[in-house]
Amino acid sequence: MITIYHFIIVCPLVFLAGFVDAVAGGGGLISLPAYMISGLPVHFAIGTNKLSSGMGTAVATAKFAKSGFINWKTAAICAVCALFASNMGARIALMISDAVFKKLLLVILPLTAFYIFKSKSLDMPTNAYSYRKTLLIAIAAALAIGLYDGFYGPGTGTFLILLLTGAAHMKLNEANGISKVINLATNISSLSVMFMNGKVLLGLGLVAGIFGMAGNYLGTRFFEKGGAKFAKPMIVVVLTIFFVKIVTEMI
Repeated sequence: MITIYHFIIVCPLVFLAGFVDAVAGGGGLISLPAYMISGLPVHFAIGTNKLSSGMGTAVATAKFAKSGFINWKTAAICAVCALFASNMGARIALMISDAVFKKLLLVILPLTAFYIFKSKSLDMPTNAYSYRKTLLIAIAAALAIGLYDGFYGPGTGTFLILLLTGAAHMKLNEANGISKVINLATNISSLSVMFMNGKVLLGLGLVAGIFGMAGNYLGTRFFEKGGAKFAKPMIVVVLTIFFVKIVTEMI
């Protein structure tokens, strides 16, 4: 089923996805379409993408933990909620046929991209809420985005940070740290569902994951300033190719 063609298409785009994610966020908007552009069925694309993206998320989570940005009490509670929601989202995704899923993507994909591109800077002062109120909002965010990540996924990290800073009024560093823990939990949960249902291509996912980690590393080192101007046009190019491919296949 897997040929060298799949590696040639997927690995460079997953590398680009990791690079983009490091400098501007939204890398999932490239990595998932990469698998589908190579010709993989929707469910195999989602499952394998969970493996490669999860590898990058694990590295990022470890980095934030080492920097002391993770409030483990809040993160642990949110992670448990996200595990449950993501598991449900992945199971729902498996119930939908490839044809129906592609029709949904024609709506989900441009809306997700538009929302992320329109998001403003998150590094702004906020009035902190009580711990209880912050926790309740964070749990709601973990459940909602966890369900989305299990079902589809791209943009999850950005959505979480937007909700944790804008709605829960967390500081950016704390929101970043907790979002990584939640995202790691959703990746593990949805990956387990996809793996148990035979929808993960281990060889391709592991190799692509290494490329994604390399992209994250280079993106962090060399494009700390001004990277978004380069990253967002790349997302637009890949999404356009993906969108046209889906429309062509449906026609």
